[in-house]
Amino acid sequence: MGTLQQYEISGLGLSGTEYTVEQTGQDKNFRPEYEARDVTGDTILRCTYNTYEGQNGTPFVDDDDNELLTVTASGTLDMAGNYLLTDSQTEEDLIVLDNDFSLFQDTWRIRDAEDGSLIAEISSRGGLITVGRKLLPVGQFIGHKFEIADAEGNSVGTIESDFAINDQYEITISDASSVPIDPIVVSAVVIDAIQGNWTISDHLETFECSTSWMPFLTATQWGFAVSPVVNY
Repeated sequence: MGTLQQYEISGLGLSGTEYTVEQTGQDKNFRPEYEARDVTGDTILRCTYNTYEGQNGTPFVDDDDNELLTVTASGTLDMAGNYLLTDSQTEEDLIVLDNDFSLFQDTWRIRDAEDGSLIAEISSRGGLITVGRKLLPVGQFIGHKFEIADAEGNSVGTIESDFAINDQYEITISDASSVPIDPIVVSAVVIDAIQGNWTISDHLETFECSTSWMPFLTATQWGFAVSPVVNY
């Protein structure tokens, strides 16, 4: 891993410690639209997230429509995969965002695009929270919190959602000396966009376990039921 400055996005170069990421709506093709703002309320970047794999990726622009970066999926539409962040001005690959999804922990890793070294981690309370938020009719009222850790595992901030119809996250960095701010703000957009397109059929294997017992998650009163497969 190099210096934190090498992960700054040309034309962005964030230095604050508080940001808001909001899904503001959808375009005519039902793709989620996002906006990130600084503490003063000024827009720092926007995008319409392309949730399908493609060579062109998703462009992120500033408030004047100048392209800042692209995020390209290296796998199929899936929660688990790699997402490459490329600086649009220098055409340099900066970081890779990859994901480990499980029933109990949902961890996203920000890695150096060249050598794969760990830069930071963004972890949530686990897969069941994601399932509930996306499948339950009142799922938008389930708060979501991510912990941000540096490469050494030290907690350096949080990403928290409030109760809203459209997802909105408040990013707070308590220690900006050991993590790059630009990739963290962009990652918050990518994570919400990917989770927003997650379906239970994508990860049925996640609900398989080798233990002798696991509680069933059911919500038949809302028209569906999810039951883990228990292997004895």
